[in-house]
Amino acid sequence: MFNVNIIARRKIFYIFSGTLFLASIILFLLWGLKFGIDFTGGALLEVEFPSSRPPISELQNRIQPLGVGSAQFSPSGDRGLLMRLRDVDEPTHQNLLNALAGVKDKTERDAVVREKQFSTIGPVIGKELAQRSIWALCTVLLLIVLYIAWAFRKISKPVSSWKFGVIAVVALLHDVFLPTGVFVVLGKLWGVEVDTLFVTAILTILGFSVHDTIVVFDRIRENLKKSSFAAVRTKEGFEQVVNESLNQTIVRSVNTSFVVLLTLAAIFLFGGESVRYFSLALMLGVVFGTYSSIFIASPLLVTWHNYSLRKTIS
Repeated sequence: MFNVNIIARRKIFYIFSGTLFLASIILFLLWGLKFGIDFTGGALLEVEFPSSRPPISELQNRIQPLGVGSAQFSPSGDRGLLMRLRDVDEPTHQNLLNALAGVKDKTERDAVVREKQFSTIGPVIGKELAQRSIWALCTVLLLIVLYIAWAFRKISKPVSSWKFGVIAVVALLHDVFLPTGVFVVLGKLWGVEVDTLFVTAILTILGFSVHDTIVVFDRIRENLKKSSFAAVRTKEGFEQVVNESLNQTIVRSVNTSFVVLLTLAAIFLFGGESVRYFSLALMLGVVFGTYSSIFIASPLLVTWHNYSLRKTIS
């Protein structure tokens, strides 16, 4: 078992996380996320070439006369290509395939390029998806607070059960905003877009993070029951119980997260372009979620308890 006084060093973790959190919010307000066609509307075309993929610059020159506006190209594997552009009709769709193949005849085109998928989403549907995604995130956060308050209902002293839920949500916001800040930078510098898979990753992060936090909180609950009320009522006694609980669970949390990261790393490296940034978002969420469960959530519980004590004394 570890024997590190994490609680005594909590201000260091607050400063580190606060800096990253504030930077993420500022970058989000300044640059915003680069939304994909799932939210803005448009078309997604994926093709595969039989031998080697032509240079992106050459493909851009081929489609320029079609007047489809700005298009984004993303290589997929050695021969594949993902193309994102504004919504197009069926004749333009066929002209795009001909242009990518560098031919005018459909029969000849089929031997040069193979279409793997083509999908379109209107702007109205994209807006509706964005609204539903926000509602989904808010609903999950509310349900998490209610569940944790109910699960820890038998602990009323020295910390009320609802405080566990509030602190868990604060940690979740930390775990959501930090990966979002990374994707803001990726979108600004490298044109990485967020789509419904990103929302799925965020919801998955919420589930993983709250699970990790509850594991630590549950150990705190068990140790509080074993300790006398007079002991945990004091500042030093409560800090000791929380710190012991962290040391008892830190190895389990880190080992579990490490195994998950190995799986996600394999998906990131070998899963293909379509799931690469989905797995990256999950990897970031696992790292930040494990960190916040140990170094943010439980220390915040101690800080809140100490503040309540000072308020009671004064």
